[in-house]
Amino acid sequence: MRSKVTVVGAGNVGASCAQLLAQRDYADVVLVDIIEGMPQGKSLDLRQAGPIRYYDTNIMGTNNYADTADSDVVVITSGVPRKPGMSRDDLVLTNMKIVQSVTEQIAKYSPKCILVMVANPLDAMAHLALHVSKFPRNRVMGMSGILDTARFRAFIAMELGCSVEDVSALILGGHGDQMVPITRLAAVGGVPLSELMPKDKIDAIAKRTVNGGAEIVALLKTGSAFYAPGAGAALIVDSIVLDKKRILPCSSYLDGEYGIKGTFVGVPVKLGKGGIEKIIEVKLTPEEGAALKKSADAVMDLVKIMKI
Repeated sequence: MRSKVTVVGAGNVGASCAQLLAQRDYADVVLVDIIEGMPQGKSLDLRQAGPIRYYDTNIMGTNNYADTADSDVVVITSGVPRKPGMSRDDLVLTNMKIVQSVTEQIAKYSPKCILVMVANPLDAMAHLALHVSKFPRNRVMGMSGILDTARFRAFIAMELGCSVEDVSALILGGHGDQMVPITRLAAVGGVPLSELMPKDKIDAIAKRTVNGGAEIVALLKTGSAFYAPGAGAALIVDSIVLDKKRILPCSSYLDGEYGIKGTFVGVPVKLGKGGIEKIIEVKLTPEEGAALKKSADAVMDLVKIMKI
């Protein structure tokens, strides 16, 4: 029996994620949105791409959450995107109402699913989804670490003129200005990044990574990034549905790991059929540990605003 994956939100991020999942051809996909006609139209378009891209994925567009029943994984992309001059944090109260409503419906119809949060501010929204769904922490996660690390890897590859496939990197912390690039662990083909470029260049790339989302928002002017976020969410779904046991950086609820308790931050985890099957604790320097704690505190400040 094929798995069932629901993508909530048929906007740019959700549609991009649905397209990638359709091309994987291992699960049925439901695309749900409150706007009448939009998920149906995009799903029909994706079905008609099947003969061209050679996939037989059953894709349904709907405005009714009953159609999402018994999903194995649900990706939540719905929410208001950032506009120029806005931080992710500015979205907290607006998107809180949306994510709360969505999570209630998903928990009602798919009580055994795994939730993947993409809506911003991502870590706070993941915390909200955990609170509303009352799911165990291994079944609620955020996509952000994959996106932030991908940006870091992309910028390194662009600077060195090499393949992104050979670049490894890690970013910890919240999906915001307080994220923590662990530059000492970055490498290209196994060669430490510090042996390939000077520290000031590495620091500049790390800074650009932290501002990576804002850079795209400023260029687009009317929206935010969607190709890379959609791809990041699809990668998580791959590892869960196919039980691949990938070690990927995801926003995860910590209960003492890294000395942090009671909040979501990005850390490496093992992803499989059970969702987050293991949280990987990297040995950090005192400076890195302090930066991660500061990032976690910033997430908690947003959670306090929601009063949950």
